[in-house]
Amino acid sequence: MSTSSSYNSRRNFLKQGAVVAAAASIPSFSFNIISRPVLGDELIGHGAFKYRVHQAWGNLNPATTPVNNCHEMVQARNGKLYMITDDTHNNVIVYDKSGKLLDSWGTTFKSGHGLTLAQEGEEDFLWICDPHWENPSVVKMTLDGREVLRLPDPRTIGVYEKDDAYKPTETAVGPNGEVYVADGYGSQWVLQFSSTGEFIRKFGGKGDGDSQFSTVHGVTVDYRDATGPTLLCTSRGHNAFKRFTLDGEYLSTIFLPGAYVCRPVIDDDTLYAGVCWSRLRYLNQTPNSGFVTILDKEGKVVSNPGGTRPKYRKNELQLMLQDKPIFKHCHDVCVDDDKNLYICQWNAGKSYPIKLERV
Repeated sequence: MSTSSSYNSRRNFLKQGAVVAAAASIPSFSFNIISRPVLGDELIGHGAFKYRVHQAWGNLNPATTPVNNCHEMVQARNGKLYMITDDTHNNVIVYDKSGKLLDSWGTTFKSGHGLTLAQEGEEDFLWICDPHWENPSVVKMTLDGREVLRLPDPRTIGVYEKDDAYKPTETAVGPNGEVYVADGYGSQWVLQFSSTGEFIRKFGGKGDGDSQFSTVHGVTVDYRDATGPTLLCTSRGHNAFKRFTLDGEYLSTIFLPGAYVCRPVIDDDTLYAGVCWSRLRYLNQTPNSGFVTILDKEGKVVSNPGGTRPKYRKNELQLMLQDKPIFKHCHDVCVDDDKNLYICQWNAGKSYPIKLERV
């Protein structure tokens, strides 16, 4: 090789190296808020309920559409996904199933928390719970953010004492339109109202009795039994769901050892729930933990995406734990019409929802 040829080869090599170095020095911009493990094609879950994780599915520009805690999400009959956050720049964020932002609205719910879909004829409504101490509220809204009905504060109608805590976290709507309000962060009652907002009764309260609650965080109506609907209520501190009649009579308990569950979400014959904390063996509420738990119609756990495989010994469910560090405080599960899941998280670094694609 000639001296000239050697010089040109070296010059080209140095130019290419400079280009690579320059490219490496260009900052990479991303709207990911927290660092999450990259799973690639790894699947999570067990049995017939396995999922591929899409961690950046719901990521938006935090400068224009910020979130604080992504509390709950539902899919309306129009196919759109509605999510509530406690960032008052945009309390409700509307996605399509690809993760595209369609709309956002709401600036008044300082602790926007519960989001329940109610179907009335051809129209869908959203029930929003805000447990904020300044103005705890339960409000019925249209899908575009117009207020339709506001339930009374139980302290103003003689149902609670004036100094009782009232911090509603969730609602459920019964077959006749009656509304059940879980006072999950307050005095631990489930309050029952008529469809027009008249108080009917309360049941539960704080305690360790079968009919009492330790953080009645969620509530839903269960239509899966042919004998008639019942009410499923979360008792998160008890690691349990408790079943009641629609008139508030206690029926039974589903124990979920190790799982600090949030609200029960029923789709077809299957029950889903976010686990807000896991345990670390015998310790309580391990920080920055959580997974998803899935139960069949008989109340048996069949899959724990992000958690340990469910095990039964003599028909008793054994301790369930976080298995993979994917989630931080799973607060809700939304099931879409393709059986994919969307996981909302609390206290997770202002992260957007994660999609679990059913496989």
